[in-house]
Amino acid sequence: MKPRIVIIPARIGSTRFPRKALADRTGQPLVAHVAHQARAARTIDRVIVATDDNDIMTAARNASVDAVMTSPDHPNGTSRLAEALEQIEEAQDAPLDPDAVILNVQGDEPEIDPDTIDRLADALADEDPASTPMASACSPFPDNTDPNDPATVKVVLDRNHRALYFSRALIPHDRTGSQPTILLHHGIYAYRRHFLPTYAGLAPTTAETAESLEQLRVLEHGYAIRMITVQHPSFGIDTPEQYDAFVKRHAQG
Repeated sequence: MKPRIVIIPARIGSTRFPRKALADRTGQPLVAHVAHQARAARTIDRVIVATDDNDIMTAARNASVDAVMTSPDHPNGTSRLAEALEQIEEAQDAPLDPDAVILNVQGDEPEIDPDTIDRLADALADEDPASTPMASACSPFPDNTDPNDPATVKVVLDRNHRALYFSRALIPHDRTGSQPTILLHHGIYAYRRHFLPTYAGLAPTTAETAESLEQLRVLEHGYAIRMITVQHPSFGIDTPEQYDAFVKRHAQG
């Protein structure tokens, strides 16, 4: 089996919740919770935090999690992953297998399901590396979440479980009253190692810029994104109130 590595981008900057990666009212920092969930995945060989802050690096290493320092100037998580992998390859003085599966797990999702990580890695590993270099996940919208909210990203799939389009708008538009299932996109990605420098070299695209969704660059340049559908979404923590709710769930066990 090709190597499988989880990289967790963790920035210190956060407008709505400053320094959230270091929030530790559960007894350990938020970023460590994410790393421990990723480690619980059965098929993952290594988990690494990629950060732009010394305090986050120290917190990760204190939790026995590998960490690398990256530039604070990356435009998105995919760019940060590419730099982190270059450092990893330099440290081991050998390139990774071009078809190694690299997973981007968001640094603010402490309840990410390890099974989702495994399933996503498996799905990408089963695809043709040349035509489908990337995969992601989605789920039906939960009853307590408003699909009209532009903060939530929607995705429409084709019959082969490839992404047709991602949007902050409500898609597909229900003109006939057929009540199609609305799918919530999850912020977890899997890439082939060889595709990350390719992505970095692709020009930004019209829809990507309009929607502020980096994955649209992949579709607009003609690459396929394999999707898996899971039943239970994992929501990121964007605000102190959401962190408060997580702390209560954690205390309840």
